[in-house]
Amino acid sequence: MSEVIDRFLQYVSYDTQSSEENAGPDAEYFPSTAKQHNLAKKLTEDLRELGASDVVYDEQYCYVYAKIPATDGGAQPKIIGFLAHMDTSPEVSDENVNARIVAYEGGDIVLNEDGPVVLREKDFPELSRYVGKHLIVTDGTTLLGADDKAGVAEIMAMVSYLLKHPEIAHGPIAVAFTPDEEVGAGVDHIDLDTFGADYAYTVDGGRLGELEYECFNAASAAITVLGRSVHPGTAKGKMINAVRVAMELDGMIPAGERPETTEGYEGFYHLTRIAGETEGCVISYIIRDHDRAKFEEKKNRMEQYVAAINDRYGEGTASLNIRDQYYNMREVIEDGNQFLVDDAIKAMEQLGITPIVQPIRGGTDGSRLSYMGVPCPNLCTGGENFHSRYEYACVESMEQIVKLLTALAVGQTRN
Repeated sequence: MSEVIDRFLQYVSYDTQSSEENAGPDAEYFPSTAKQHNLAKKLTEDLRELGASDVVYDEQYCYVYAKIPATDGGAQPKIIGFLAHMDTSPEVSDENVNARIVAYEGGDIVLNEDGPVVLREKDFPELSRYVGKHLIVTDGTTLLGADDKAGVAEIMAMVSYLLKHPEIAHGPIAVAFTPDEEVGAGVDHIDLDTFGADYAYTVDGGRLGELEYECFNAASAAITVLGRSVHPGTAKGKMINAVRVAMELDGMIPAGERPETTEGYEGFYHLTRIAGETEGCVISYIIRDHDRAKFEEKKNRMEQYVAAINDRYGEGTASLNIRDQYYNMREVIEDGNQFLVDDAIKAMEQLGITPIVQPIRGGTDGSRLSYMGVPCPNLCTGGENFHSRYEYACVESMEQIVKLLTALAVGQTRN
């Protein structure tokens, strides 16, 4: 078994699921779940055993940093960085991941016969790309955690390779592992001085060859609806059912602007949570669009939907709290940092990897880092079907990505 796969199987055994409920600007603590520290401690230990320098474990905020010093002894180029996040999605549990490697020969993969849970080729046609490869899957009761422990393992395998081969000349390299990316808070408390990178790559994408430097503009929206409870036998003209009002508001959103009806550069409103009863209800959305003007328009329309509810049921029935989360990093990359994309394409082509340059229909830590002064496109991890029990990763892709990261680390010589 290759080192990257061995590390990956170790890291997915750690439960690092983050929590939407404990995240956000008003959160009492960070990260959103204390268990993320367990993997952070493991990575800190592994980095020290490998001989990385300047290894730092942020015990308060759960970040891990390390350096690989330059080996060429000449003029020091700028520092290239690599990042991946340790947490997994709140959507599906990652407790007691039971991973196994399947030699894929086509057709369906039965993940769990008891369910049954089946990875069906007709539902996931991209499986056809992996005939003859080896896939890492779960038993169908959890997600796998390739998002983003595949990225973590690939960066660690690159670090290991370079430290075991000091004869390979390269400039200074920085790595960082972050918590709470899945709940939009991955770089809330990052120490950029400790990280030390001038520019970087997040390793947080999907299939082999994916390269992304465009992402959504993103916001979260929480709407509180206040109702009026009256005995249902005498409720006519008196009751205001907050849950039904919330459903009415959601019905104002065009059906063509939901995740399940959009693709490519099309933005959306995504209803992520609804909870309540007759007297009160809270509905949560994420708002996404690649185009900044359309993004602002979507936020304005949400305000209009809330205003319409208040016109109908009385002022104060619905209240809206919108918070911007991150912006499209394309603006930063195209402003003097396009070389990061060009270098990645060149490295892929040299390794026989077909580049797939496309917009992210999501975001990464790099989205926000780019606006914090560290331009940061996103690279592939070799995983598919993130945030679900049907998630899997390709062994051969992950091994190629370690070579890609190594090529980028060794090939950078910019002053």
